[in-house]
Amino acid sequence: MTTILLIRHAVNDFVKTGKLAGRMAGVHLNDEGLAQAEALGRRLAEAPLHRVYSSPMERTMETAAAIIKHHPQLAVEAHPEITEVEYGAWQGKKISELQRRKMWAVVQEYPSRARFPNGETLHGVQVRIVNAIEALARDHPERMIALVFHADLIKLALAHYLGMHLDVFQRIVISPASISTLHLGHSRPFIIGMNDIAHLLELKKARQTPDAVSDRGE
Repeated sequence: MTTILLIRHAVNDFVKTGKLAGRMAGVHLNDEGLAQAEALGRRLAEAPLHRVYSSPMERTMETAAAIIKHHPQLAVEAHPEITEVEYGAWQGKKISELQRRKMWAVVQEYPSRARFPNGETLHGVQVRIVNAIEALARDHPERMIALVFHADLIKLALAHYLGMHLDVFQRIVISPASISTLHLGHSRPFIIGMNDIAHLLELKKARQTPDAVSDRGE
């Protein structure tokens, strides 16, 4: 049985622009994202990883690089079939503008019927990612491999293996730098864990802890 870690990339500052990044070049991890990636790398330091595959986007490659720091025998392998959704004409547009379009409601309510202008269909994206995962499972039987890629693709893959209809895939939550674990053998798939962010809890706790003060309240 192949163990496949489905890992979302860590955070970046592009989300603050309010635009849809898609496959845009030049979207890098910010300081928080780098800290998340380092925590992720430490979490997987003792994992018996056989291969680490990444979407070719900078933010995913940087996240994957933090993992292989603890596995010097491995290299990050860019895998085009797990890259981000091709949003076509929507890429780089303001989300507030896209929300006013009729297709936005289709994407949210009936994603199985959605096609991005000059881009992919969400059904096609699901087929793409499932085919890639199945091929990797065949290539690496009885091994553990890591895939570092994007939230919607991870949701679409999990929806498939959970037997969920595509139209409800957005009910799944996939956080930055999270790990979801899939076992694939000759028969039924098994979802071992979803959206595991235990390695990020210390980072979150550190951000929430107020500065220490003396007993006099100074």
